[in-house]
Amino acid sequence: MSGERVLVVDDEPQILRVLRPALIASGYQVVGAATAAEAFAALRDGMPDIVILDLGLPDMDGKEALRKMRILTNTPIIVLSARDRETEKVMALDFGADDYVEKPFGMDELLARMRTALRRARSDVEPEQINVEELVIDVGKRLVLKKGRTIKLTPKEFDLLIFLARRAGRAVSQREILKAVWGPAHENDGQYLRVFVGQLRGKIEDDPAHPRLLTTEPGVGYRFAG
Repeated sequence: MSGERVLVVDDEPQILRVLRPALIASGYQVVGAATAAEAFAALRDGMPDIVILDLGLPDMDGKEALRKMRILTNTPIIVLSARDRETEKVMALDFGADDYVEKPFGMDELLARMRTALRRARSDVEPEQINVEELVIDVGKRLVLKKGRTIKLTPKEFDLLIFLARRAGRAVSQREILKAVWGPAHENDGQYLRVFVGQLRGKIEDDPAHPRLLTTEPGVGYRFAG
């Protein structure tokens, strides 16, 4: 029995009625969410080991929910959807899904894909806490400490910090940052990003005018210390 925690995000009650007993019988703990809002609340309560996500949510496009989840966690996400067009699959994978299973689906196939995704995750575990010099970032609690003192960030500032901290030491382009944190519609809004970087530096740097943690890569984007 695995004991891993599964978050099932689907607004069709019958899907959860089918999945819950089968997943429990396979040793999983099951948490259900019918909306994106419920899903993010469940993530805040405690990161699951794997997410099964439907793309047809009532309060948010499933791909947007997927993008936001991927910023917050590297937990495996399997998209479960009736949308069978190849472009939908490609977009879901581009937005960060680990796998894609079409409805109607076979339970054995879904369980096998879950096992594969979990094995991959165990072989590349990312810590829930990121330490960079005097900065401590608790991903699960969405908490940032500097020299033991809590730093108050807005949700978007935290998303930006996490995205960069997970790529510490790497030069990341402005377009890549904007697309991941704000969405494809903002991938050319360089001035927008500069404002948020300035705000973030003001909170995490000893001297924002001469940053050490979050530096500019001329002509490219930004690099987080690592």
